[in-house]
Amino acid sequence: MMQQGREAHSFALGGKGAVEDFWALLKPRVMSLVIFTAICGLLLAPGDIHPWTAFIAILCIAVGAGASGALNMAYDADIDARMGRTAKRPIPRGAIEPGEAYVFGTALSVGSVVVLGLAVNWVAAAFLAFTIFFYAVIYTMFLKRSTPQNIVIGGAAGAFPPMVAWSAVTGSVDMASLSLFLIIFMWTPPHFWALALFRFGDYETAGVPMLPNVAGVDATRKQIWWYSLAMAPVAALPVAAGIAGWVYGVAAFALTAKFIWHAWAVYSLREGEKAERAPKKLFGYSILYLFAIFGSLLVDRAVSLAGLI
Repeated sequence: MMQQGREAHSFALGGKGAVEDFWALLKPRVMSLVIFTAICGLLLAPGDIHPWTAFIAILCIAVGAGASGALNMAYDADIDARMGRTAKRPIPRGAIEPGEAYVFGTALSVGSVVVLGLAVNWVAAAFLAFTIFFYAVIYTMFLKRSTPQNIVIGGAAGAFPPMVAWSAVTGSVDMASLSLFLIIFMWTPPHFWALALFRFGDYETAGVPMLPNVAGVDATRKQIWWYSLAMAPVAALPVAAGIAGWVYGVAAFALTAKFIWHAWAVYSLREGEKAERAPKKLFGYSILYLFAIFGSLLVDRAVSLAGLI
């Protein structure tokens, strides 16, 4: 497994990367979701934080997320080169050398953690360091290549940012912040397994043991269905934890019901054009779902602060 990762170095053709290539290493699409959920965690946390300190906290979390992406791309260049979806990333096409990406990612990792610790607090900084380590080492170097449960366990890395932001305000984490983590954690498997269903060939070619390639398509459909059902009570946890009210509750119910409806289509439709489109529709909606769920938390908080409920 470690040898596979080291093979990535053979893909470098000179390291002539432009600014946009280094920007692409940060996985800006993923970073946008990290930033948004982190902002939600920061605004929902009890206590006060100076706007400038809050800005620094979110910036450090964003940079830490980008650093994780750069380290991930450096190690996974051999996999990325074999997959149509990722073959044009900077390292497989030779714009950036893996060594450059490692240095870039490591520098951003250290910088984001140190600045967060000095400017905000060291609890949040330690949490951010663990998040980067979890994604870049535990998930990328070990889980991704060794088990079809890679997304289930590794998904925790993407679920930590709201808790990091929460700890930036409070200096600690609690059950309320855990409810935000669990929403993303339970959302991650059906989100990525839907992608894996219509990118089946890519993962098979790259040798990544995603669930459809190991357990089969039918087993994956079933897992998507059960995880989607399990999301329903998890989506209600912020209400139970006291950080959201009925505005969020109504929105979460409607949004999760539609998620389950898409998951049922993936599970029940087995043949024909509709069956082929169902995973793509679920994947597309799942991205909107997470933004909408966390956006509903902010709307609920704004309504509450305005005294409208």
